[in-house]
Amino acid sequence: MRAAVFGAGNWGTAFAKVLADAGNDVTLWARRPELAERIDAEHVNADYLPGIELPRTLRATHDAAEAVDGAELVAFAIPSQSLRANLTQWAPLLPDGATLASLMKGVELGSTRRMTEVIAELTGAGEDRIAVVSGPNLALEIAHEHPTATVIACADPERAEVVQRACSNAYFRPYTNTDVVGCELGGAVKNVIALAVGIAKGMGFGDNTSASLITRGLAETSRLGIELGADPMTFAGLAGLGDLVATCSSPLSRNRTFGERLGQGESLEQAQEATHGQVAEGAKSCRPLLELAQRHGVDVPITAAVEAVCFRGMKPPAMLELLMSRSVKSET
Repeated sequence: MRAAVFGAGNWGTAFAKVLADAGNDVTLWARRPELAERIDAEHVNADYLPGIELPRTLRATHDAAEAVDGAELVAFAIPSQSLRANLTQWAPLLPDGATLASLMKGVELGSTRRMTEVIAELTGAGEDRIAVVSGPNLALEIAHEHPTATVIACADPERAEVVQRACSNAYFRPYTNTDVVGCELGGAVKNVIALAVGIAKGMGFGDNTSASLITRGLAETSRLGIELGADPMTFAGLAGLGDLVATCSSPLSRNRTFGERLGQGESLEQAQEATHGQVAEGAKSCRPLLELAQRHGVDVPITAAVEAVCFRGMKPPAMLELLMSRSVKSET
């Protein structure tokens, strides 16, 4: 298969490697021309995956038209809040009939749309052409070829199987699903929960606190997902529990690490400066996710608390006090 991946960050590069190692002809689009040139010349993305040798069948370019020329699969791995601006430029270049896959885990500010909804809006593609890749997929581990499973979700099960075959290799095992809503929400909300876990870790709390936040975070993800039409079983799978555990537990998780800085008393701006100007996806998505939940009358206390810490000046001790002082109730 001829495939293009937009976004030469760690996850975009790792997924491009997955596709190339599965036997596909892959072009990786990089925002910076000099990065594309270095990847092409050295077969290493030293900025995001230093030391990882990339397959010779993987090319890089800064030219979007060149990247998608003849592509049967086009995957997007850019920051969720920049998708609309970029895709407005790329949409006219996309080949007719190509599968469009979202590797992004976020919800758009303002519109509260999921990434596949933004793709559909800007490209005119039907839901049968749009897939989402989601699961416990820490990019660095995948680049090192650690055994990993993921979910390919698409309303058209046959197209999901095509993408499944395209990215299946010795270390990357994809499963299919038709629940696009559930897989996307699982990927978006887990980033917010990972921020909450990181905040608790930064305050010095241990595994009981983390496990409690993970479990109750899964509960509020499920509540919101079911209200939006998701299959409850999705949240017990790789795109739900699997992704949540990996993101909340791993020191490789940008969201958890960002949360730790907040828990240690840093402001959002200070944490951003310490992470080389990068804001964790959970900090970007907590506000639109809260708005989406409120619009549908769904209680998401952890998401609301994280949003208050990030944008309303709430201090981490007050956040945990707020969560612990909620009225007691049945777990189910």
